[in-house]
Amino acid sequence: MRNEIELEGIIEDYLNGKLTEAEAKEFEQLRRNDPAIDHKVVAHKVFLESLRSYGAVTDLKQKMDEAHARIDVETLSRKLGPHPSFMVNIWRKNRAAMGVAASFLLLSFAVLYSIQQNTEQIGSVEQVKRDLTSLKSSQSSLIRKINSTASAPKNENPANYGGTGFALTANGYILTSLHVIEGAESITVLDNQGQPYKVRVVRTDSQYDLAILKITDDKFRILSNLPYRLKHDNIGMGEEVYTLGFPKDDAVYGRGYVSSGTGYNGDTTQYQVSIPVNPGNSGGPLLDQKGNIIGVISAKQNQVDGATFAVKSKYIQEALNSIPNDSLGNKVVFSKKNSLQVLSKPKQIEKIKDYVFMIKVYK
Repeated sequence: MRNEIELEGIIEDYLNGKLTEAEAKEFEQLRRNDPAIDHKVVAHKVFLESLRSYGAVTDLKQKMDEAHARIDVETLSRKLGPHPSFMVNIWRKNRAAMGVAASFLLLSFAVLYSIQQNTEQIGSVEQVKRDLTSLKSSQSSLIRKINSTASAPKNENPANYGGTGFALTANGYILTSLHVIEGAESITVLDNQGQPYKVRVVRTDSQYDLAILKITDDKFRILSNLPYRLKHDNIGMGEEVYTLGFPKDDAVYGRGYVSSGTGYNGDTTQYQVSIPVNPGNSGGPLLDQKGNIIGVISAKQNQVDGATFAVKSKYIQEALNSIPNDSLGNKVVFSKKNSLQVLSKPKQIEKIKDYVFMIKVYK
């Protein structure tokens, strides 16, 4: 407990710029080496920002209350003329309610102004999904609204929305983003040929926005050995990357490069990549030029061209490592081989297509 309290104090001093240059460098190295500490820093930063916002709102409300208390009703009545009594009575009877209403109105303007200022500084970030606009972690989740009935399971309504997933193992374990399947009553995945399969959710990780599905359909046939592997080392800025996803009913290839080693608001669990993505790409694999999995497409930022975010592969591995040995029946072990690195890009894509799935979610 003492160590936890001391760590919180160090994090707060770090965020407030109270550490010496040497101490700050040492702490930043610790962040890079220990993801748990890095997450504590990110969470504490959000907490401090929330406190500051709450303090500003509370201060404004106090000033409004003081202004209401200073209003001189009698002086007001003399200025209004000889027949203001009905207005004075209304004020006296409803003073508290009017004060609250006025405070609420001004607070609303203050919050809107704050949002506008923040938007001008960092660009707006919104959900990128049709008709489903609830926020998720202040990022834009790339969920695709699906209106067609194609390949829908029998006796079910058309899917509400969907995204992308990719094979973790040859026997039907699939990885996607948690926000793609959250709140689903049932989920169907479609392979590259449009064949639908029933799945169940076997594991979720809200910390990294990840979910593991398992195909339970009898007609599913075990895949060939996975052609890609999970890359554990970080990839550098400027390195070329690509993704495959389902913003429409056919798989779509997207190419770009790593533009930052951190994600939205400096989140070190993510990369920022310059790749054009659309609703439906969430949960899709992010691969380097050799066909190694380096991340999972998660979100994009509006008003910033090509600002797409992907959860880093080492956090996929952390999520897998956190699974108890007996919880899935068999431990999920990612492939350690990569047969794609000797292939040309078109050949890589052609092979990967059999391991990337469209996800349809029903509510």
